[in-house]
Amino acid sequence: ILQMIWKPHLTVAAMVEHDGRFLVVEEHSEGRLVINQPAGHVEDGEAITDACIRETLEETGWRVTPDALVGIYRWVNPGTGDTMVRVCFACNGARQEASRPLDDTIHAAHWLTEAQLRAACDRTRSPLVLRCLDDFLAGNRHPLALLQDVV
Repeated sequence: ILQMIWKPHLTVAAMVEHDGRFLVVEEHSEGRLVINQPAGHVEDGEAITDACIRETLEETGWRVTPDALVGIYRWVNPGTGDTMVRVCFACNGARQEASRPLDDTIHAAHWLTEAQLRAACDRTRSPLVLRCLDDFLAGNRHPLALLQDVV
C-alpha cells in the first residue's frame, strides 16, 4: 500500500510598522485580489530569516531586517486542504529599492493603518493576516535564537 506523506508548506511573513502604518501587499490569489503581509515560501536550503528578507524585497521592493519572532502559526486552507506553517517576524530598517520590479502576483505594496487593515478583513488572504497583526500589536516578540539552522 502506497502511503502519502503529509507535507506542510513552510512560509514566512514580515510585520513591518512605520509611523503607525504597516507594509502590506495586494496580491492575486485563487482568482481574487487579496491583502497580505509580505510573505512566501521558504526555499530549499534557505534559512528562515533569509526567506523573510527575500520575500519582503521581492514582493514590496523594501529591504528589511528581522528583529524578533512574533509567532509560529498552523492554518489549514479550507479550499485546498493544504496546511500552512507561517513563521511571522517583526522587522525594521525598511529601506526602499524603488526601481526594483515586484513579483508577478503582486498588484501593489501599500502602507496601511491598523484601522485600514481591519476594514479590509474580508479581503485578507487568510485569517493569519489579522492574527499576526493582533499578536504584533500585543507586543509578542521572541528571540530569533529560537530558530536554529543545524548543519
